[in-house]
Amino acid sequence: MKNFTIGLNIALVIAVAVLFYLQFSSGGNGKPGVVSGTKEVPQGNFKIAYFEIDSIEAHFTYYKEVSNSIQAKAQENGKQLNQLKEAFAAKYQDLQRSAQTMTQAEVNSKQQELMQMEKTYNSKEQMMNNEMQDESMKKMLDVRQKISDYLKEYNTSKGYAFIVGNNSESLAFYYKDSAYDITTDVIKGLNEKYKKKQ
Repeated sequence: MKNFTIGLNIALVIAVAVLFYLQFSSGGNGKPGVVSGTKEVPQGNFKIAYFEIDSIEAHFTYYKEVSNSIQAKAQENGKQLNQLKEAFAAKYQDLQRSAQTMTQAEVNSKQQELMQMEKTYNSKEQMMNNEMQDESMKKMLDVRQKISDYLKEYNTSKGYAFIVGNNSESLAFYYKDSAYDITTDVIKGLNEKYKKKQ
């Protein structure tokens, strides 16, 4: 997930660089402020704003609630897994203590039981990890959506073309003015370039 986010952020930064170039160059047609291709964008400078993601994480109440609920769930999962570990350890120690007084069939039966306990532990751990990952992702996407929705509203009086979230690892776009969307032109250009190489 983290690698995907980093990759997405790199792609977004590249897209912004292309945007800057297209915005401030003549676009090959001598008209400033016009993107080559099909999109007409507003002339003149556009504004970009940013906010610190770390500060949002530290001070946005909803984010803190989500973060706390994820941590509480992780602790509860850890508690359940520890109980299974302790039960396994107790059975194993019991087998070690009494193995010499047991028949081979009884030892084999206890070993099978231990193997089944280990299998149960592993599958429960995997299931909990998957559930935790899904739940965390959904909750964090909801946090991001709330931030994006607010920024849309906030930006109605500000006029920013882009609002970027900044942290020490990456930049992430939370708001973008669709007037600067060059996706169609980029796809067309990429496909044309790719076709020429074949």
